[in-house]
Order: sequence, then structure tokens, then C-alpha cells
Amino acid sequence: MPLPRTRGTALRLRLAELRGPSVPPKALDARALAALAANPGCRRRAILDGAGVNKATLASALGSPSAFGQSQFALARGNTFEARVKADGGAELLRLVHEKLDPGAVAPTDAEVPDLTATGPEGRTARTALALRDATTARAASGTGGWTLLDHPMLALDVAGSPAFLEPDAVVVHPDGSWSVVEIKSFPMLDGSADPAKVGAAARQAAVYVLALEEVAARLTQGGDPAPTVRHRVLLVCPKDFSNLATASAVDVRKQRAVTGRQLSRLTRIEDIADALPEGICFAPDLPSAELTAAVESVPAEYAPECLSACELAFHCRDRARARGAVTSLGRSVRAELGALTTVDDVLSAAHGRSGDPEDPTVAALRRAATLRAEALRGAGLTSPERQPQPRPEGAVCR
Repeated sequence: MPLPRTRGTALRLRLAELRGPSVPPKALDARALAALAANPGCRRRAILDGAGVNKATLASALGSPSAFGQSQFALARGNTFEARVKADGGAELLRLVHEKLDPGAVAPTDAEVPDLTATGPEGRTARTALALRDATTARAASGTGGWTLLDHPMLALDVAGSPAFLEPDAVVVHPDGSWSVVEIKSFPMLDGSADPAKVGAAARQAAVYVLALEEVAARLTQGGDPAPTVRHRVLLVCPKDFSNLATASAVDVRKQRAVTGRQLSRLTRIEDIADALPEGICFAPDLPSAELTAAVESVPAEYAPECLSACELAFHCRDRARARGAVTSLGRSVRAELGALTTVDDVLSAAHGRSGDPEDPTVAALRRAATLRAEALRGAGLTSPERQPQPRPEGAVCR
């Protein structure tokens, strides 16, 4: 007699069906999680990421290939720089951690680098938790201790009821038993500062690792072990100027951690999204174009211009949003200002008095703006579109 399926097993099978029976799952990393947390209302991204769908492949199959992601050159450069920083048992990396995060501690002369090899992500996650526990309890028992470097540990974070396995560049256990996240990036620090946009993205990514570490710390506390401290200042390691030498900066991610944690908690559970989908829906990229498009469109999306730098499906969703005349394509701030008016046609109709409640502040503001625009056009002698100046042909010369 077959054993009954558990809810978790049924969900995994359902997600495998959505992905496609012969399509391997794509791991959900911290960068994708940070982007998902920035747009928690997008059910399309939540279910696709939860099912392990490769969105870049899916976007190409839909006819809207993505330009999002790192080049192979950038990846190779980043891997080379990371290997250089971690050489000799992570001596240079630990020197930077000591200098920037914990200068009052004993110098890291002989650090432990435990072996984190195990079978599968679950095994690696358990091995990482064991290494963190051993390093922390040893320091708590002795009162003093050295440093421990965990190279590419595996952490698990619950996301909308489904585990996501994350792999930070490094986690360091300090002599006092506290834990720090280390992010290694290939973009340079010029004169001690880096591109603010790239630093912000790295901080959001590191905040996801901090949240995952806090879950590990909470489980250790439940087992009766001392409660470790997860530091909210992470170390960002980058090339110095235009060289291959490493430099670093301490980045406080408390704000990013709070925002990301709050947004992840708002995500609709993946099983609820999956249960609401029609039977037979599949996102396998080898399906006919019309069938694949219908499958993707069966899941509601929340497009915003910020998606262009964070999601492989952004071009496809933008085209659909524009075709519907959705005001979200103009940005979240515009959408927030327009209240119940969700399409461009609704906005224009309200602005010109064809619809809307005059007592509504949004409608009143739109009509006032339309009146001011009409007055400005009359003052410039442009009372109709036909009298507006036309663009000169390329190469034309003013006379």
C-alpha cells in the first residue's frame, strides 16, 4: 500500500510539473531573492523562482530575450579575484576582516578552515550549521579563541514556505563567537569608494545572507547551545583602484536586512500560487510559443521599470504592461499617486472630465494639471497637435 504524500512532497512534485519533467531546477540565489523581495507583489516571479524555472531561457523562448546578467568575462574575472583573496587559507581575507570589522580582537595568524563538503544542498546546509556550532561553542567554552573561515558555506532560508539554498562567498566566526558575512565583488573601489548602485546591490544581497544566518543561530539556540551574534556589519571586498590587490569596506546592512525581511514575509506562499493555477500549466521552454505565453500570462505580474535591472522577464512583462496601458509601466511612484486609476486611458479620461469623481483628490489634481497644460499650449500658440512643432529629419540644417 503506497504511503500518503506529505504536503511538502506534493508541492515539490507540483513545482516539478510546472518547470517541466525534463528541465533541471535553477537554484535560487541571494541576488534573485533580493530582487524578489524588492517586488513582493509579483506572483509570476515568486512561482517561477520557487519552481526553479530558468527565466533567461524562458524569456528567449517567449521572444523577449533578456540582457540581464553578468558576462562570462566578468564572471571569470570575479572568480580569479576571489581565488586570490582566499589564497593561503584566507590569510588576506581574514586580515581585512580583522582590520575593518574587529580590530580589537587577536590577529588571525592561524585560522581554522573546516571542510564543508557534503552530498546535496541539504547535506551541505547541515554541515555548515555543524561547523558554525562547533566554532561557536568552542569559543564560548574557552572564553578565548581564534578565527574560523567558512569558504562558500551553504545556508537555507524559508521563502514563501519553500526552502532556498544560498551560498555566500564566506562567513567568518570571530574570536568572541560572533558571525560575519563576507561579500567579494569584482567591481573596483577607486580612492576608497565604489559605485553606490553596485554597493547597494551588494548590501541587499548580503542582507539575505544575514537573514539566513539568523535562522541558523535561532536553531542553535533552540538546541540549548549559546546564542551566537550575527553581525549586521558585513565586509565588502573589492579590487583596489585598477589593480588586483584587495581592499575592503565595512557596510552596515541593518536597513537592508529589515526591509528584505519584511518584504519576504509579505510574499504569498508558493503553494497558494500553485494551487490557484489551472491544471496542466507548464513553463517548459520547448513548448509551442502560444501555449508557453498563455502559461506565463496565467500568473499575474507586477511590472515596474526597476524590474529591467533585476529580472530576466522584464522585457516581456514591460511589453504586456504597455499593451494594457498599465500605469505601472511609468513607475511605482506614479502608480502610487494615481490611486484607483490603473490604466493610462483611465487617467486621460479623468483628466479631461469624461469620468471620475470631481471630489476625488487624484481626479481634481489631474484636471487641474490638464487645465494648466491647455493654458500653456494656448500661450505658445499650440492649440492643437497639428500646430505643434514637428521634429526635423535627421541631418537637417536650421536656416
